[in-house]
Amino acid sequence: MHLNINESNKIFRKSIIKGFFEPELLNLDFQKSSVKHPLINDGGLMQSDLLHVFFDVETGSDYPDGDEWFIVELLFPHDVQLPDSMKGTDYFTTLSVEDGKTFWHHRELIRYKYGKSKKLIDALEFLESKYKELHELLEPLQKDLK
Repeated sequence: MHLNINESNKIFRKSIIKGFFEPELLNLDFQKSSVKHPLINDGGLMQSDLLHVFFDVETGSDYPDGDEWFIVELLFPHDVQLPDSMKGTDYFTTLSVEDGKTFWHHRELIRYKYGKSKKLIDALEFLESKYKELHELLEPLQKDLK
């Protein structure tokens, strides 16, 4: 059986995520999320119900260097208004979901390989720091959520 680049990159990305990123995040007090992402089929992880981590293995999997990176999606699964200071590509953009609701999400490219050198720990540290940064922004909203 011969896989095309798109299929092989998805398999490789999933193995890196399942074999490294998910276990390492679970060691950092993340847990399995019960939230379903509207566009990503695989389950996510979270440290609190404010922000959930999902791995997008589809985007860019057809690129020649698609085995060196993936997109992580940080989902704020609450249909509330965010202050303008938290809107934009550096923070959160809208994600339409069913029943006319709008969630908020942040997408980040996670590069774990540069040529022949793997940078898994650096990528994990970046992901964890981005999660903490965005989570801290959302904490003041927690009291208003049902």
